[in-house]
Amino acid sequence: MSNAKNIVLTATAELFGKKDPSAVDRWVAADYTQHSALAADGPEALRQLVASLGDGFRYEGARVLADGDLVALHGTYHGFGPDPLVGFDIFRVDGDGKLAEHWDALTPRVENTVSGRSQTDGPTEITDADRTGANRALVAEFAQKVLVGADYSVLTDYISTDTYAQHNPEAADGLDGFGAATANWAEQGKNLVYTKVHKVIAEGEFVLLQSEGTFGSAVSYNDLFRVQDGKIVEHWDVIAPVPAELPHGNGLF
Repeated sequence: MSNAKNIVLTATAELFGKKDPSAVDRWVAADYTQHSALAADGPEALRQLVASLGDGFRYEGARVLADGDLVALHGTYHGFGPDPLVGFDIFRVDGDGKLAEHWDALTPRVENTVSGRSQTDGPTEITDADRTGANRALVAEFAQKVLVGADYSVLTDYISTDTYAQHNPEAADGLDGFGAATANWAEQGKNLVYTKVHKVIAEGEFVLLQSEGTFGSAVSYNDLFRVQDGKIVEHWDVIAPVPAELPHGNGLF
C-alpha cells in the first residue's frame, strides 16, 4: 500500500470513524486547503466539523485509489443528512505526510436504480497495478475526445461493446443503456457537457476523472471507470451541483 494511501486511510478512520477532533493535530496540515461545499477553509473548520458529527454518522468505504500525492475515496456517508450520501473524496498529502488539500462530491443514494446495481457495488480490489499508466492514458484520451470534445463517433474505441456495467442510477447497462439515458436527460434539458477535466487519478484498472461542466446547470462530474483489456467496462459517478456560494474562496476544483 502506498504511503499516501496509508496516511489518508489512517487519518480518515480517526477523523470520521472515531470522530476524534484531536486527529486534526496529528494528520492535518496548518495550511489545509478546503474545496468542499460543506466546510470552511483550514484545519479548525475541519475540527469543528468532526466535533459536530452525531452518533448516527458513519462512513462506509468502497474503493481507494492512490496516484502520487493524491488519494481518492469512494463510499457512502450515513447520518450526514436525512438520507445516505454517496461520495468521492480526494485528498492531497504533503511532503510531511499531512492532509493538505481536499475536494469532494456528494449525491443522495438511490435505492431503486435502472440497472439494478447500486452506486457503489462491484469490484473493489486493484489487480492490474502494472497497467496503471496505460489505463490512465486511455481514460484521459477518452475524456478529451468524447467527454470534452463530444465526439461520440469514437465511443466504441474506448468503451467495450460487450460489457459496460453501469452504476449511474438513471442508466441501464451497456452503451444502449447509456444512449437511452442521455436522450432522456436531453428531453429534460440536461445535456452532458464537460468543459474541463481537472484531475485524472489512476491506480490499476480504476481511473477517476474530476471534471467541470453543465448538466442543466453548473456541476462537478466525478466519473470512476474500470478498464479491462484496453476498454472501459464499468462506470460509477457522482454529479454534484456547483453551489452559488462556497464557505471559502478556494473554488470547488
